[in-house]
Amino acid sequence: MPSDIRDALLIVNPNAGRARKAHLGPLERARKILSRYGIESELAPTDGPGAATEIARQAVRDRRQMVIVCGGDGTLNEVVNGLAGSRVPLALLPAGTANVLAKELNLPWNIERAAELVAGSTLRRIALGKIKTEETGAAGRYFLSVAGAGPDGALVRAVNGGLKRHTGTLAYWAEGFRQLGSYRFPRFRVIAGQESFEATLIVVGRTKHYGGPFQITSEADLYGNDFELMLCTTRSRWKYLGYVFLLLFGQLRRARGARFLRASCVRCEPLDAEPVWAQVDGEPAGAIGVEFCIVPDALTLAVPHTALK
Repeated sequence: MPSDIRDALLIVNPNAGRARKAHLGPLERARKILSRYGIESELAPTDGPGAATEIARQAVRDRRQMVIVCGGDGTLNEVVNGLAGSRVPLALLPAGTANVLAKELNLPWNIERAAELVAGSTLRRIALGKIKTEETGAAGRYFLSVAGAGPDGALVRAVNGGLKRHTGTLAYWAEGFRQLGSYRFPRFRVIAGQESFEATLIVVGRTKHYGGPFQITSEADLYGNDFELMLCTTRSRWKYLGYVFLLLFGQLRRARGARFLRASCVRCEPLDAEPVWAQVDGEPAGAIGVEFCIVPDALTLAVPHTALK
């Protein structure tokens, strides 16, 4: 990392998982660690949904030399939407219920140890994904790690926020099994290049990791300029239950009815009357039709040496 980075803004979601306990303890010690490496960080806590995006935009206007985010996937997504298109580097101190990027970069799940790695990071320009829906409008919404539509979108939309705050990933498991019993698996059309498919689930991966310990788009490349897509075509809840077990054992790529392909832009259009819901980085993104596209050279990411192992 260039040695002239001295002025950083540290955006923290005080309600994100471990960050709730870290605000006055490990987080303050992390700031001292950053200072020891010459990086002075000003704390900027969020105060509600969408706040991190505007804080990050202000950091760009203020010509900050770096933005560091301490939060989960949702907070990280908001910050990415504030930094996209700028040259301000983004670094991560993992917190929250789950953090896909932290797993992708092999970051330690300890805020202080992660802070030790920031100064020695390599700055890399990467592409971002972008979703456009009726809800987002023409401006769209950027995503860093993973998006999708179908059962996972319905799960993210329906998960109980209070249960998520108190139990973390268990809230997703609880809602997942509830959805498995009630979801009707409406079909939609997937158009990627010159190919067209019918599907009941699409996972749009920029990262190998999906959520928790799982990998679905295991050949995705965060530093490349395309997505890996995983499509499921079945409407059988029993087959989906089987997919869960294959996923647990890292064998999903062998599943019948699952298709993997690569694309830089993909469109999803509804076929049934029942709505199909989308998600980006674990946050609700409205109903399809949607378009997922790669935006090259969109973000500067501080990549720690742990990502090279």
